[in-house]
Amino acid sequence: MTIEEAHVRVAELTELIDRYNYEYYMNDRSLVSDYEFDALLRELVELEGTFPQLASPTSPTRRVGGEVNKSFQQVRHRFPMLSLGNTYSIAEIEDFEARTRKLLDGTPFSYTCELKYDGVAVGLTYRHGELVQAVTRGNGTVGDDITANVRTIRTVPLRLRGEWPDDFEMRGEVVYPFDAFEAMNSQRVAEGDEPFANPRNAASGSLKLQDSRECAKRRLLFCAYFMMLPDGTPTDGTPLATHYGRLQAAEKMGFKVQPYVKECRTIDDIRFFIDFWDKERWNLPYGIDGVVIKVNQTALWDRLGTTAKSPRWAIAYKFKAEQVSTKLEGVSYQVGRTGIVTPVANLQAVWLGGTTVRRATLNNADFMARLDLREGDSLLVEKGGEIIPKIVGVDLAQRLPGAKPIVYTTVCPECGTPLVRAEGEAGYYCPNQDGCLPQRLGLLEHFVSRKAMDIDTLGTERLRLLYDAGLVRDVADLYDLQRHQLVGLGADTAASIQEKGADNILRAIEASKQVPFERVLFALGIRYVGEVGAKKLARYFGNIDSLMAAGSMELAMVEDVGDVTAMAVYDYFASPAHRAVVDRLRAAGLQMQVVEHRVSNRLEGMTIVVSGVFEHFSRDEIKASIEQHGGKAAGSISGKTTYLLAGAKMGPEKLRKAEKLGVPILSEEEYIRLIEN
Repeated sequence: MTIEEAHVRVAELTELIDRYNYEYYMNDRSLVSDYEFDALLRELVELEGTFPQLASPTSPTRRVGGEVNKSFQQVRHRFPMLSLGNTYSIAEIEDFEARTRKLLDGTPFSYTCELKYDGVAVGLTYRHGELVQAVTRGNGTVGDDITANVRTIRTVPLRLRGEWPDDFEMRGEVVYPFDAFEAMNSQRVAEGDEPFANPRNAASGSLKLQDSRECAKRRLLFCAYFMMLPDGTPTDGTPLATHYGRLQAAEKMGFKVQPYVKECRTIDDIRFFIDFWDKERWNLPYGIDGVVIKVNQTALWDRLGTTAKSPRWAIAYKFKAEQVSTKLEGVSYQVGRTGIVTPVANLQAVWLGGTTVRRATLNNADFMARLDLREGDSLLVEKGGEIIPKIVGVDLAQRLPGAKPIVYTTVCPECGTPLVRAEGEAGYYCPNQDGCLPQRLGLLEHFVSRKAMDIDTLGTERLRLLYDAGLVRDVADLYDLQRHQLVGLGADTAASIQEKGADNILRAIEASKQVPFERVLFALGIRYVGEVGAKKLARYFGNIDSLMAAGSMELAMVEDVGDVTAMAVYDYFASPAHRAVVDRLRAAGLQMQVVEHRVSNRLEGMTIVVSGVFEHFSRDEIKASIEQHGGKAAGSISGKTTYLLAGAKMGPEKLRKAEKLGVPILSEEEYIRLIEN
């Protein structure tokens, strides 16, 4: 086949596949069988492989994925992605409606009411009719570029149909339909993986997968809800002059738009829409958590304006959490990394908020006692905006006569060690840190995590593989691993390690030797020592030897390290086994002392509180900058604060407190001049 013939055939295949995709995902019509569709797609893939110059960025083959992204670039939004004001009260919707009428002072207008998707907000930029970028909401000012993954979503048009503005942004929600979510969870359980908590979190995680081919398997939907046009775009006398008109235009361009948008003119219309969907929401194929009300006439939006966080021309009514009653089948206990033992209610399966719920946490022994939990009880379970379902009570009317109380366990369910409870704490924990399997595996996972040693090639499954093979029993064993031990390990499992994987693991382990001392200290997993505490201890003592030699009273003198944490650190280093691990890590080449990266002393003696969003720095970068110039980055304002460094969207409380205490306020530009002078 010549390139001219290939060019014609690629155009034919692209048009056919785009049409079949559109009819299937937008109109629920299958024009060809799956076999025929796959054959056409395979032919297009082969042609683009033979003639790569014919492969377009908007080709249907991009839906399959294939790009691997190790880090998601941050992008500044052209139009800030403001969040909506939320309410659970019809009275507050009535106040919003009355306030809007007063502000518009007789100007005729209407509202749109639409369903509020329970998914992940994304902005899609189109230029000349083609998708050029997809960005998450992030903090509203800056988001992550997820274009490669979004291209795999079938309801995202790569090229627009009909007529369209030359440059605009379409905002919408990426949702995980219930049937696809349940199918994915069933597959994960069958493969021995943990099921996803809920569709929203699964959608969010899918969009941040490093391999776009994996994202393509998730069957996500993009539902458009908002068209953003650059200033100066002519809209008068066109459908684009109203929000409702923009949604209708978006549907003609090829976007999936919910068919339930309604134009409303009175508060009674709005009330009826809310009441109807509060009952009918469970019949939808995807999750919603409320209704969004917007002023329909886009020319009035500037007149109504915005607050610091949300527009005054829109508001979201959130549905109250759904509550169901289901039978308690038993209580089991989970052991966490630090030994905390958490009781879990095993429930008769019940559908709740878009997921099948079979388990829910019982928090701790005190919570169980307050419920007066009995065998065979019917529990009231809620799931509103929560990530996981929560138990809110017992349906006493369903309690069986003579039902026996359920008593919290007294021994570790994994190793049989008697549980202990520290004074002032709600939870019991297993003190057998070195001999309790979940704690040992949890410590390994913590040690390799991103904020600790960042050995990203070792996930939960691979660590369990290494543990079961007897290669890794404690964190120091990681640094003794050899290539020949890894290659071929777990050949019959999804976590199998081949030659390239072994090389990547060893490379990541070697790179971790450059991780600074404070993160090594955090990675050890000492009880009560988090990221901030590890940094404070590292900087106070300077090196591991001084820290191990410190008594509990000296440890307690460190800023933000209380008596409980001090004793935990002292007990940890009093253990010969733990000291032996530290010695092996030192011998392997890990950083065991603070290395100063001081740029200047310009902020010496200054304490600076950082608040808000910044143009040139992330929050973490600006705090690191303060420390590199000799200053201290603090979290709260006090009489000892030298400056409040204020960015956009700073909370009013800190500003009021700074003004009350007479703390000078710096802008980002003033801070930059301060460290450069």
